[in-house]
Amino acid sequence: MNQLQYISLVLLALYFTGIMITVLRSKASKNTEDYFLAGRQLPFWALSITFIASWWGGGSAIDLVDHGFNQGISSFWIYGMPVLFSTFLMYIFSKAIRKIGSITQPQLMEERYDKKVAFLLSLLILIFMILGVATQAVVIGNFFQSFFDIDYKLAALVGTSIVLLYSFFGGFKGVVITDIIQFVFLLIAAIVLFVFAYNHSGGFEKVQEIALKNNKPEFFSFFHNISNNLVFIITFGCSWMIQANIWQRISATKTPGDAKKMMSLAFVVFIPLYLIVTLTGVLSLGLFDSVPEGGIVPAMIIQYMPVGLAALMFVGLCSAIMSTMDSMINTGALVLSVDIFKNRFRPLANSKQMVWAGKISTLIIALLGLLISLEIRSILRIAWIGSDFLATGAFVPLILAFIWKAGNSKGAFASIIFGLLFSTYNLLIALGVKLPTVWEIASVQQALFGMIASALIFIGVSLLTKPETEKAEAFIEKAGML
Repeated sequence: MNQLQYISLVLLALYFTGIMITVLRSKASKNTEDYFLAGRQLPFWALSITFIASWWGGGSAIDLVDHGFNQGISSFWIYGMPVLFSTFLMYIFSKAIRKIGSITQPQLMEERYDKKVAFLLSLLILIFMILGVATQAVVIGNFFQSFFDIDYKLAALVGTSIVLLYSFFGGFKGVVITDIIQFVFLLIAAIVLFVFAYNHSGGFEKVQEIALKNNKPEFFSFFHNISNNLVFIITFGCSWMIQANIWQRISATKTPGDAKKMMSLAFVVFIPLYLIVTLTGVLSLGLFDSVPEGGIVPAMIIQYMPVGLAALMFVGLCSAIMSTMDSMINTGALVLSVDIFKNRFRPLANSKQMVWAGKISTLIIALLGLLISLEIRSILRIAWIGSDFLATGAFVPLILAFIWKAGNSKGAFASIIFGLLFSTYNLLIALGVKLPTVWEIASVQQALFGMIASALIFIGVSLLTKPETEKAEAFIEKAGML
């Protein structure tokens, strides 16, 4: 082990110890609302930070830099634009979501539709969250592998275990506390990486010269490859807007007004955060001829920074990956323990039993995500698969639940079933199964076809079956949308 690896390992151990002490010293959870919503006592700014940290995490800090190197400034569309689109939509609906007051999205769907629809949504959320955990496990596995020169599987196991431990003992409150710490670490790391990339690349003019020499005249064009980039807004944007871990944060606010403040603050902050990461990737064209094995960020830290600073950057980026993973684990555990275990199997479970159900669910979600990450190592591929399921299956019935009183449970059920079948079909093709298709996988055509078909099925079945006007009006009125 060289000096950088040794110092980094010591700092990581100290960081993990500090987080565990903070989590273990916080007030123990007494019930499900405590464990998963922190008793709805957290200020909106703290929830804004944990919201920002949960999205501006491993994918943004590491994967987007690599895309910036390859695609230029238009790579902002891959993560930045979907996040802004999603945050804007959630700003519109945040008060309504908080006014409903449910702990989980399936509870909300049961109140608006019925138990069958709620159960199907639970399955979709579980699929998305487990795949989300797998995405971050791949990121941290690759990061640890390149930094410590260890086996990828061991690296993914170690990284996931760190997140699992503090998530297991701290619940949502532990996630929020660590996310605030991790956001500060990541912000410092992102600024330092940008400064080093700018100084060592020779600046934007020099990078533009290199791009032209490499036959990349579109490298500084924000709207380059716009038709293909739209798929990220449609698929990622629609699925992230209804992402259960973000609705969990909206539900955890003290008041509906705080929910709206949280989303507006996050929207403003996201713009410079995603821009600085994108520009770091753009500037890295002046540092490397191609993307190094393990990614640009680890290579930049190792090759261009002094040992002490490099070790601090390592810990900062680890915290970024963890901040996204812990959010996915906690929300997946929320759905598994409340919407499936309690609602389907143990409706009379007491508060103590539900806290333990939450902890066991936390363990299950983390392990399933880890297992997937050991088989599929493409970050964007896993993210797309999860987003396709959620966008096609849940976006239409969830959003129209608040604004269209003619929508009913049969329409929602049919729409979600279509989304499950459509996304599973595309997944099989992506995995190499020879099936006929009229659209390209992971394309604008596929995303539009899935979303439009889901909407038409929901609207058509709702209009052709018995209305549930009284139930729908009561829900929409409670949400304050009438």
